[in-house]
Amino acid sequence: MDALTVPAAWRERLERRGLAPLAGTSRRYALWIAFLCAVIAVGVFAYVRQVQEGLIVTGMRDRISWGVYIASFVFFIGISHAGTLLSAILRATKARWQLSVTRMAEFITVVALMVGALFPLIDLGRPDRILNVLLYGRWQSPLLWDVFAISTYLTGSTLYLYLPLIPDFALCRDRLGPSAPRWRRALFTVLALGWRGTPAQRRLLDRAITVMMIVIIPVAVSVHTVVSWIFAMSLRVPFNTTIFGPYFVAGAIFSGIAAIIVLMAVLRKLLHLEEWITRTQFVSLGYLMAAFTLIMGYANLNEYVTHGYKMEEGFVFHFDQLMTGPFMWPFWTYVVAGIALPGLLVLNPRTRTIPGITVAAVLVLVTMWIERYLIVVAGLRVPVMPYEPASYVPSWVEVAILAAAFALFALLISVFAKVFPVISVWEVAEHRGPEPGAPAAVEEPLPARRKILLGEAPS
Repeated sequence: MDALTVPAAWRERLERRGLAPLAGTSRRYALWIAFLCAVIAVGVFAYVRQVQEGLIVTGMRDRISWGVYIASFVFFIGISHAGTLLSAILRATKARWQLSVTRMAEFITVVALMVGALFPLIDLGRPDRILNVLLYGRWQSPLLWDVFAISTYLTGSTLYLYLPLIPDFALCRDRLGPSAPRWRRALFTVLALGWRGTPAQRRLLDRAITVMMIVIIPVAVSVHTVVSWIFAMSLRVPFNTTIFGPYFVAGAIFSGIAAIIVLMAVLRKLLHLEEWITRTQFVSLGYLMAAFTLIMGYANLNEYVTHGYKMEEGFVFHFDQLMTGPFMWPFWTYVVAGIALPGLLVLNPRTRTIPGITVAAVLVLVTMWIERYLIVVAGLRVPVMPYEPASYVPSWVEVAILAAAFALFALLISVFAKVFPVISVWEVAEHRGPEPGAPAAVEEPLPARRKILLGEAPS
C-alpha cells in the first residue's frame, strides 16, 4: 500500500499512539523499574558472593559442572534466534502482517543475546580469565567457535535492528516539541543520520535492509548450531548425537516465536496497540508455533526411538532417569505441556484466540527452559565411571542470579519501549495500511504535557 493512499486520520492515530510512550512515564512504570532494579541488585550481590568464595556456593560440583547457568545460556541464545531470523524470513517472503511486530522481534534478539552472553562469564569461577579464551584459545575448541559466532550475530542483529529505526528516529526528531528534554532531541537527531525521506535515501535504506536480511539468516542458523556443538562434540553419552544441530535450531525458533507472542501480548495491552497488533498477528505466529510443535515432536521421537532401540551403554540409565526416575515430572511436563498442549490450543478454533495463543506461548517458554535444564543436568548425571550418580540442586546464589537475568531482560525491554517506538511506524504506514476490517481505536485524551512533547497544542 502506497503512503499516499493511507487515510490521513489513520496515519495520525498510528503516529500518536506509536510515539505516546516516549512522552512521559507513569507511577506504575517507575515502580516496575524499581522492582526490576531491586531483583538485579540481589543478583549482583549473589554474584559478588560467588566471586569471593568461588563456585562452591553453587550446587555444581566436579561430576555436574554445568547447571542453571549453562541451561539459561542455551535458553536465552535460543529465544534470540526467532527475532531477527523470523523477521528476515518474513521480510523475504513479503508477509506484511508481521510489520507491526517486527521491531519487537528484532529487539528480543539483541536483548536475549546480551543477557545470554553473560552466563558463560558467570559460570567461570575466575571471570578474570575470560581473556584467556581470546589470547590462548584453541581453534579446535567449540567454545572459541561459540565466542566468535555469538559476537558476530550480536553485531549483525544490532545493525539489523538499527536500520529500520532510522525513519522513526527522524519522525521522533520532527515531532517532539520544544519542551522535550534536550538530550532526547539531540539523541534522535544524531541517530536519524540526517534522514529526510528522499528517494535516494529510501533506495539506500531498502538496499541495506535487504543485504542484512540475506546475511542474517545463515548467521542465525549457524550460531545455534555452534551452540549445540558444545554438547555434541563431547563424548558424553546423552550428548553424542548428530541431531543436536537441527534440534537446537528448531528449539530456538520454537521458543523464540513464543517469546515474541508473549511480548506482543504485553505491549499490546500496556501501550494500547490493539488497532495495529490484531488477531491476525497472533494467529499467524500461533500457526507457526504449532508447526514447530510437530518439528520438535519429530526430533524428540527420532532421538529417543533411535537410542532406545539400540540401548547402548549409558542410555539405559539416561532413559530410566527421564521416563520414570528423578527427572520424570519435568520430562513429561515438557512433552505434554511444551509440545502437545500448545499445538492443541492453537489448532482448536475455540482456543485459537489471543488469550489462548498467549497461554500456549507461555507454556512453550517455561517448558523449553525445562528442556534445556534436562539436556544439561540429566545429561551430565549419567555416570562415565562405575560410581554412584551425582545429584544437583541449584543454590540460592544460582536462583538469585537467574532471577536477575530475567529481570535484566525485562528491564532492557521496558527501557526500550519508553525511549524508542516499539512498532515500525513508517513500515506499517507505507507497506501495510489499516488492518482490513479492524475497528478504529478510540483515542484516549493525552495529558497536556504529552501533547506538548508530541508537538501538539494542549486543549
